[in-house]
Amino acid sequence: RTAVALGCEHGAWVHVDGAFGLWAAAAPGRAHLVEGAELADSWSCDGHKWLNVPYDCGFAICAHPDVHVAAMNYAASYLTGSGGPVPMPGDLVPESSRRARGFAVWAALRELGAEGMAELVERCCRLAARFAEGLAARGLEIANEVVLNQVLVGFGSDDRTDAVIAAVQRDGTCWMGGTTWRGRRYMRIAVSNAATTEADVDRSVEAVVRAVALI
Repeated sequence: RTAVALGCEHGAWVHVDGAFGLWAAAAPGRAHLVEGAELADSWSCDGHKWLNVPYDCGFAICAHPDVHVAAMNYAASYLTGSGGPVPMPGDLVPESSRRARGFAVWAALRELGAEGMAELVERCCRLAARFAEGLAARGLEIANEVVLNQVLVGFGSDDRTDAVIAAVQRDGTCWMGGTTWRGRRYMRIAVSNAATTEADVDRSVEAVVRAVALI
């Protein structure tokens, strides 16, 4: 059983934080990774990462519209339609004023289509695997099983890992951040840019190796 199914069995509100991961559902070869997510009460997902739209584009999807509206609307008397029987846009989000984020998301999805979105996900996953293979071939630790677009790289101690990350950032060839997973520090590589190529990955691997040699 999945964690989602277990939570549903016990009557919990189950939320899936699908920042990157929910996009796996767009690629037939990766969809099994999010199996069971459809049982959740709510999802959140970023558009600004894998979809490459402006930074603050994101999604909140709730299976219970009445609960969603009750949590978000503030029924101000001077706002026509607020809190009425048919939800207005302002009943569903915390902002009353905002730019048309939905247009950029729609345009990206319209341009890519289902096949294009699947290929984008698959290509980024292949590039992540290339990162892991290239770094492992240089004797570096790959801490996770690379099943999507995320790679965790270790360099021994936490301090050394953070020093390597800082050196890579100074180098400027690519940008890698750090993360803590299971009590240890790792370099976190996330491949999501639609323009990233195999050559970019190979140059980035060399940049990491150069940084390691400096520490």
